[in-house]
Amino acid sequence: MRVFTLTSVAILGLAGSLIVGPANAQSAPAAKPQTTSPSAIAPSDLSDQKIDAVATALENVTKVDQEYSQQIAKAPEADKQRIVEEANNVMVKAVTDQGLSVEEYSKIIEVASNDAGLRQKILQRIPSARQ
Repeated sequence: MRVFTLTSVAILGLAGSLIVGPANAQSAPAAKPQTTSPSAIAPSDLSDQKIDAVATALENVTKVDQEYSQQIAKAPEADKQRIVEEANNVMVKAVTDQGLSVEEYSKIIEVASNDAGLRQKILQRIPSARQ
């Protein structure tokens, strides 16, 4: 069973900044968005379907982050920015494939980082955590 922690949840902010500058190319492209407000979404307003979608997206984004972080670390300097951009595109697809916009996903993740109950619900619904 895969264990997801709050550190993994930080990856949720995935595309808070979809474009990671070259100076950040060696680190995982998982910056938290600065423009969202945790109060924008109330945890009680989220349906079970939405929480399931976020949980699945989180698992997929985490896998992409792990895979591409290794590629970025091993890549020649000249290739790092291209790999980061590719990783961001794959992460965006991992989110949108679940019927979420990146903005919505990022807002829900930000709320979860400040709401232990919502965070726990999301983590419990990650598909690999249920097996």
